[in-house]
Amino acid sequence: MSAEAADREAATSSRPCTPPQTSWFEFLLEEALLETHLKKPCPDPPPVQLIVQFLEQASKPSVNEQNQVQPPPDNKRNRILKLLALKVAAHLKWDLDVLEKSLSVPVLNMLLNELLCISKVPPGTKHVDVDLSSLPPNTAMAILLYNRWAIRTIVQSSFPVKQVKPGPPQLNAMNQIQQEKELTENILKVLKEQAADSILVLEAALKLNKDLYVHTIRTLDLLAMEPGMVNGETESSTAGLKISTEEMQCQIGSSSLHCTIDEKRLAGYCQACGVLTSSSNSTSQQSTPYSQIHCCMRCGNYQELVKIFLEDNITLRLPVQFRQSVMRELFQKAQQGNDVLDEICFRICTCNTVCDVMQGRAIGIQFNQLFLKPNKEKIDFLLEVCSRSINLEHASESLKRKMAAFLKNMCLSLEDLQLVFMISSHELFITLLKDDERKLLIDQMRKRSPRVNLCTKPVTSFYDIPASASVNIGQLEHQLILSVDPWRIRQILIELHGMTSERQFWTISSKWEVPNVYGSVILGIKDNLTRDLVYILMAKGLHCSAIKDFVHAKQLFAACLELVTEFSPKLRQVMLNEMLLLDIYTHEAGAGASGERPPPDLISRVRGYLEMRVPDIPLRQVVAEECVAFMLNWRENEYLTMQVPLLLVQTNPYVKLGQLLAATCKELPGPKESRRTAKDLWEVVVQICSVSNQHKRGSDGRVSLIKQRESTLGIMYRYVSMKYLIKSEPLVLTTILSLFVKLHNVREDIVNDIAAEHISIWPSTIPNLQSVDFEAVAVTVKELVSYALTINSNNHFWLIIQADIYFATNQYSAALHYYLQAGAVCSDFFNKMVPPDVYTDQVIKRMIKCCSLLNCHTQVAILCQFLREIDYKTAFKALQEQNSHDAMDSYYDYIWDVTILEYLTYLHHKRGETDKRQIAIKAIGQTELNASNPEEVLQLAAQRRKKKFLQAMAKLYF
Repeated sequence: MSAEAADREAATSSRPCTPPQTSWFEFLLEEALLETHLKKPCPDPPPVQLIVQFLEQASKPSVNEQNQVQPPPDNKRNRILKLLALKVAAHLKWDLDVLEKSLSVPVLNMLLNELLCISKVPPGTKHVDVDLSSLPPNTAMAILLYNRWAIRTIVQSSFPVKQVKPGPPQLNAMNQIQQEKELTENILKVLKEQAADSILVLEAALKLNKDLYVHTIRTLDLLAMEPGMVNGETESSTAGLKISTEEMQCQIGSSSLHCTIDEKRLAGYCQACGVLTSSSNSTSQQSTPYSQIHCCMRCGNYQELVKIFLEDNITLRLPVQFRQSVMRELFQKAQQGNDVLDEICFRICTCNTVCDVMQGRAIGIQFNQLFLKPNKEKIDFLLEVCSRSINLEHASESLKRKMAAFLKNMCLSLEDLQLVFMISSHELFITLLKDDERKLLIDQMRKRSPRVNLCTKPVTSFYDIPASASVNIGQLEHQLILSVDPWRIRQILIELHGMTSERQFWTISSKWEVPNVYGSVILGIKDNLTRDLVYILMAKGLHCSAIKDFVHAKQLFAACLELVTEFSPKLRQVMLNEMLLLDIYTHEAGAGASGERPPPDLISRVRGYLEMRVPDIPLRQVVAEECVAFMLNWRENEYLTMQVPLLLVQTNPYVKLGQLLAATCKELPGPKESRRTAKDLWEVVVQICSVSNQHKRGSDGRVSLIKQRESTLGIMYRYVSMKYLIKSEPLVLTTILSLFVKLHNVREDIVNDIAAEHISIWPSTIPNLQSVDFEAVAVTVKELVSYALTINSNNHFWLIIQADIYFATNQYSAALHYYLQAGAVCSDFFNKMVPPDVYTDQVIKRMIKCCSLLNCHTQVAILCQFLREIDYKTAFKALQEQNSHDAMDSYYDYIWDVTILEYLTYLHHKRGETDKRQIAIKAIGQTELNASNPEEVLQLAAQRRKKKFLQAMAKLYF
């Protein structure tokens, strides 16, 4: 062995060995290993990585003997893995700052849902309907932690995120990222829909006056024990880590070790809230520059605003971001037609620019724009700002050099020698520049050649706009992100491409998205500038359309259409389609919302789109969906049922579904022989909701089970049937609701049917029940009813459906709310009799069952009188219950049936309840209940008591 080899071997043998990373499965094998691992100074893997590993393993699907992929089994192994993940989070004290920083939204959502599950929060329960004060402390704390995370996640998702520069494309990694992105978007959609409820939950928590407890590793271990081994510890009010009332109010959900407050941020929030609310103490409102600026903006005192900015150039108390935000707000007001603000914008921008110069920051693009046409007044104010912003006696040499360089560059940028002389003869300029520097500057100005001001050229076309002076790329990108002016967007892109040819500027914002069906065509454009411009114009136009900023959307689309017309017939048709969709949205949000019919031209364009047969044109499904919905909304049934070409019905599934819906609505209520179209519609929707299991081998060699829709109509039914279809034609929505309710009711394991209008027109059986995705049908019914009630919250049939859904899912209080609301809206809040087709015997029986399961037994007895034949057996059984959660004897005045009152008298006498017996005797002794009275008198007495009872119930459950 050579000497060098021996040295290498010695060095290798003396190097300390790195201990191997602990694998996730080792924690399954040794129970105490997790706590030992977490107590290490630098555990490897770290805690958050363990959470990901445990949940990833617990959520892996399984493969059965037929190589079919099954959902993750609920076995002991997976339960332990989920418990281990919860223990790690408990070790981290449920600190959301730590968890959110390292865990993705889907992982954290799964973790907190497991916490809700183990904390005994019933799945599917609306947190807003739960009384936190009545829950065990650990359960209440789990609900608060989840809702706190939900609000934080919604807020965080609203912030723009700069897209990470992509590396070499890898198919598997891209698919995984796309799947996680879609999953995150779905979760965010649900969280945003529940945001109002989450806020109510957190507000309710602030009213709690008791301490709560959050799960620790110890309490989680106790929960995992076999029944009978816990000795009641987890049920104790002192189990877990104590969260005091003050801490909970401070940061709802953190432990005492993590109840940290960023005082500066909190002060900022207080300041921001303070300027939005009026205060009796005007002095406190004026105590800070922020308050003063807000008052100036609100009152229009812009001269005072300029004065504040000038003073701050010396004190530098305002952050640069705040100064820029004020300037942006002024620019926006000026662009809206307030000419007075043009001068103010220049003055504020000048103050900010001088501040930037002294701080060593680059000059913003706004200053260059405002100085394109300099004059004596602008130069005077600029020199005033410069003079007042620097104290020459105390300023550092570095600061003086920065100011001198700025003034020198201003001289070099000016064409008018008189304006140059104003600067060069100013006292500040003479003080800051030495004699030789001033002489050199004058020589440079004499030698320079005359320049043409490009911006004096008249703008006649989209392509004729010149580019302005080059500025910092980052500032230009920032302007590009904010701008919705198509001409300004093009100008910025020209400048950016003049600075660098390596960047793809359509990627600088993660919020810029175009549909995949368009993306491949746009990204295939060879010219980089054109590709960036088309992509950004379309992405911004789609975004403006989504937020209902239709004016800017139309400008952006029009510019994009003008651009692509010259080189791509395919993209030209794409833009025409998108502009049609935009015009539909504009009409629905504007004149259509008040019932005004669309212009004939728009109807003609919609027909033209549906009948279009241009090959190789990328089409978005939502355009066809909206076109069919548009025709249905504006009752173009004649076209859909009679005039639409047969070939179009056969080849366009959206038109086919629209035709069937229009024909079915047209025939309602119709005789039985005219229900053939209803049967055809039924068969199509059943086919849509049917799934077939297919095997497909993925790129990793594993076999996966795919649920695939039998028809392309499957995509259609999600949108048209639920959201887009009914904005002005409720009959179509009623028809679809009826169809899906019937489909929901035909499943074999259904316990409680849901009632709906026109339900008899649909077939009663399905040949292959196993093929129908009834879970999707149930979700569709719920979403349909929720959407329908946003259209008309006083439709009693829709309210009954909503009540039936809550009844079927064991949410009895909510069910009673909607049953009572349905009766109230059709009886002038019970001042008139509720129609018998609304309060049918089935509805009354369900109301009785709701009251019974809520332990409101006196209400049960009273409701038994509402049936066509009084149910004495149920009423007597309910009155025998002594543990009733309602007003009991206070309800006796609402009983009109003498037999029930006599039974109450007997019951109280038997129990020795003298006071209650007297109340029952008083009720039975009322003359209007005398059996000898005419039937009309007895009916009137009953109706009066029904009215008062239902009104009392409404006040209780509304």
